Amino acid sequence: MPTTIRVSTPVPTSRAPRKSDDGQLASVALFAGIGLLISLVAMIFDVQGAWH
Repeated sequence: MPTTIRVSTPVPTSRAPRKSDDGQLASVALFAGIGLLISLVAMIFDVQGAWH
C-alpha cells in the first residue's frame, strides 16, 4: 500500500478576519457619522416634523 505524505502550509487565521472586521467597522462608523450629522443639522436648523 502506498504511503501518502501531506504537507500543509500554515494559514494565518488571526489576520484574515481582522481585515473584514476593519471594513465592517469602517462602514458602521460611516453610517453612524452620517446619521449624527443629519441629526445635528436638523437640530441646528430646527427642521419641523423631524422630531416628535
